[in-house]
Amino acid sequence: MSTEPRAGRPKASSRETIAEAACELFLEQGYEQTSIVDIANRAGVSRSSFFNYFSSKSDVLWAGLDERLVAFEAHLAGDDGADASADVRRAAETVAADFAPDSLALGIVNAAAMGIEAEYERDAALRRARVARAAAARFARGGADRVRAEVAGAAWGGAVLAAIEAWAHDGAGRTSLARFLTRAADAAEAVRPQPATGVRQLRVVATAPDFDEALAFYRDVVGMPQAEAYEAEGGARVAILDAGRATLELANPAQVAFIDRVETDGDAPSDEIRVALEVEDAAAVAERLAAGGARVEASPRETPWRSLNARLRGPAGLQLTLFQELDGA
Repeated sequence: MSTEPRAGRPKASSRETIAEAACELFLEQGYEQTSIVDIANRAGVSRSSFFNYFSSKSDVLWAGLDERLVAFEAHLAGDDGADASADVRRAAETVAADFAPDSLALGIVNAAAMGIEAEYERDAALRRARVARAAAARFARGGADRVRAEVAGAAWGGAVLAAIEAWAHDGAGRTSLARFLTRAADAAEAVRPQPATGVRQLRVVATAPDFDEALAFYRDVVGMPQAEAYEAEGGARVAILDAGRATLELANPAQVAFIDRVETDGDAPSDEIRVALEVEDAAAVAERLAAGGARVEASPRETPWRSLNARLRGPAGLQLTLFQELDGA
């Protein structure tokens, strides 16, 4: 294959021009068969100009992410706040901020055609380890024991690379990396370490006079897997359902009134305690829950903060808000 520069290719060196030339050659003749001289010739620059931007052929694929990982590591090294898990999540989210499709996304999708499958796996493992080390160190400074810190760090290393790979295969130019990283971060937070004095779990306890009806609705219709169940004398029964990531939202009366104006037509005021469930498709889930026995109090509507919210009344008297984040969808 020719490595001659295209007519009209600018002579001025740039990272984008060199990266584009490298990827073209990787696809045309394979990664191993492509030399740095080949890339420089195709880009219309000198070999020394290549090294002004990249340290190696591999760096062509990874340079954009590596710059962000440097910032990720610096963020966590300088952050000693009380909530280590929140710090790690914020740092991870900066990796995805305004991340445009680049050579890495192209390489992930075309790894076989470029002949970089083994090379990619080795290099990806190094980046997972970088994220894991930085996150584990932050968790340890936050009071987690070594084992829990290392396990949680490994989860974050896997989450960041898994999000990038899913984004690339989904069509990196069609959606944002932030959308995938948010989902991966939720999964990584499931193994968040906590110091001995921290809250380990948020659990909402609801009294259900018709226990079987409530269990069938929340487990089978809503889709919360049953994690535990117990029985005791006198017909006592309890089931614990997994609802994913738990948070506690505190709102003053003015905020509650504002939410009611946005989320309803004014005829379904908030209970003192309202259960909010994040879902992928609020309209579809609201329809499914209504068919399963819930009463719709407010149909799905878009909020000023770019979510689609619906309000229903479920078994055991629980007031439910379904919300779907629209940004990045």
